[in-house]
Amino acid sequence: MKLILFGPPGAGKGTQGELISAALNIPTVSTGAMLRAAIKEGTELGKQAESIMATGALVPDEVVVGILKDRLAAEDCKNGFILDGFPRTIPQAETLEALGIQIDCVLSLEVPDETIIERMSGRRSCPQCGATYHVVYNPPKKLTSQCDVCGAVLKQRDDDKPEVVKNRLNVYHKETEPLKAYYEGKGLLKSVVGQPQVEETSRLVREALGIEA
Repeated sequence: MKLILFGPPGAGKGTQGELISAALNIPTVSTGAMLRAAIKEGTELGKQAESIMATGALVPDEVVVGILKDRLAAEDCKNGFILDGFPRTIPQAETLEALGIQIDCVLSLEVPDETIIERMSGRRSCPQCGATYHVVYNPPKKLTSQCDVCGAVLKQRDDDKPEVVKNRLNVYHKETEPLKAYYEGKGLLKSVVGQPQVEETSRLVREALGIEA
């Protein structure tokens, strides 16, 4: 299955992508993760993307398409893949088609803006070991600002700050949301309403995709 996971930032695409990946034995291809890795490694691509991502704006198409094309040519994508974070605009969707990449299904996770802002602004991560937390849903068990695993001081990513999250949502509604109508017109769109419990959202996702529990 060649699947696109669609929805606002913080909707839970990464979590659901892992579930689908394990169930269907296909890789999740996250452009956001690839860009963050490039930033951490200090590559030329990372330097280009870093200042753009910190403001919540979209990384230019030519940068994203370049890394994506190479990734989808890898051996592990032969039997299918899950795209998370791409396409984000109709021109990007048209680029996928121009590259000859046929999509079987587009799954849209629907979550209100207010919920997204609460989720993302509360996220914290450890700069040393990479452990992740949430100030409300998954706080550290010891000290409020200290990693349980290695003791390092937890950080909030620049693109998780409330003002940046709001900007990212505005960009999403303006640039990305029109993709729902685009793919609905092609008969590929399936929608799932995100639930308070991750397990319930996962159940609905499995039902939508016809994946057995």
